[in-house]
Amino acid sequence: MTDTMFPPALLGTAMVATFMVLIMTKRMSAVAALLAVPILFGLLSGAGAGLGGMILDGVRQVTPTALMLTFAVLYFAIMMDAGLFDPLVRRVLAMVGDDPVRIALGTALLTTVISLDGDGTTTALIIITAFLPVYRRVGMNPLILATLLGLCNALMNYVPWGGPAARAATAVGVDLMRVFGPLVPAMVAGLLATFLLAYRFGLSERRRLAAQPRQAGEVGQGAACALPGAEPGIRRPHLFWFNLALTVGLVLGMLLHLAPLPVLMMGAFAVAATVNYPSVKDQKARVAAHADNVVNVVVLIFAAGAFTGILNGTGMADAMAGAALSVVPPEVGAYLAPITALASMPLTFVMSNDAYYFGVVPVIASTAAAYGIEAEAIARASLVGQPVHALSPLLAPIYLACGLLGVDVADAQRFALKWAVLISLVVLAAGMATGAIPLRVG
Repeated sequence: MTDTMFPPALLGTAMVATFMVLIMTKRMSAVAALLAVPILFGLLSGAGAGLGGMILDGVRQVTPTALMLTFAVLYFAIMMDAGLFDPLVRRVLAMVGDDPVRIALGTALLTTVISLDGDGTTTALIIITAFLPVYRRVGMNPLILATLLGLCNALMNYVPWGGPAARAATAVGVDLMRVFGPLVPAMVAGLLATFLLAYRFGLSERRRLAAQPRQAGEVGQGAACALPGAEPGIRRPHLFWFNLALTVGLVLGMLLHLAPLPVLMMGAFAVAATVNYPSVKDQKARVAAHADNVVNVVVLIFAAGAFTGILNGTGMADAMAGAALSVVPPEVGAYLAPITALASMPLTFVMSNDAYYFGVVPVIASTAAAYGIEAEAIARASLVGQPVHALSPLLAPIYLACGLLGVDVADAQRFALKWAVLISLVVLAAGMATGAIPLRVG
């Protein structure tokens, strides 16, 4: 905490609002806003010389993620260059054809299955690698791919090993399965609603493309991660089985936690680059070909770490949480479970999962206990906003996905936010209908 003439909750709210306005209106780039805005408001908070330590603390927290993403992007780029995913792309094309409805439904289905590993970054890399060439070939809007990817992955993160559920259960001190088990029907309802949304997207794109036919093979802008088949001499079809075995081994290593994820990615990249491109000149060329994507993602991650470091270090995050709770009148205390679910959408949009689940949720659970609301009900309610949280500008995966898709983060947020809110409301309604989230107590 710092001494200031401005209330920390007001400063924090103004800081987040200023940041969001600047990037949503494209007055500043995301990386510049993530750095300049918190420094300005940190000075207004009276932090002064302490800002440096706060920024470094925030950056240290995201360093493993930045390290992992650096080598993950490079590894999967090597696999794309070598042609590992060419058979998969052909298989997907054969299954979904040129029908936007089947393509959209296939996107949702494959994302749901792959998201079982609980890792959003890996899911984004695999799904975008498989489906982006299909979207470009047909001429579909890549924002649909980004939206379906985020929604399905966020809903599948309800599984115990996905992260948010474990945080929620730990924060309120209850058994994890008591949180997840009753929430399964609501999760399924959210997934079904997402599949219906995919069907709607597909129908809309089918009508649009029928009215505006494209040339065969025509692609949109932003081919940063397109399979570079036109570039001669980089495919390695004779190493397909080796590359497949290496990738399967990497995924198994992640699932079995054989080593820290950054270490696995670094080792896999070293092996892949050496075997596929033994020449040092060729290795440098492959890294250089994808350097822009790597730098853009990593710089944004470190900038987001600085933002959260100042937000937490100045006490703004805690003050914002306390202010949000103070506006709840005592007479509506019996309705804290659905209120928590509704509040989880904006709160998780502007907070990290750790800050929200370990800073806000325990306070809500303590308050709700006075009204007879069980802690696990609050934990379940706190998970409702995860589809909205997937669009948070403080998350690394959204920058990775948008970078690979060649779309602007603000454009993706504007396109997907209303659908994320809708799916969250479906989960809330299903949770209340099944009793997982009580409407009121007493």
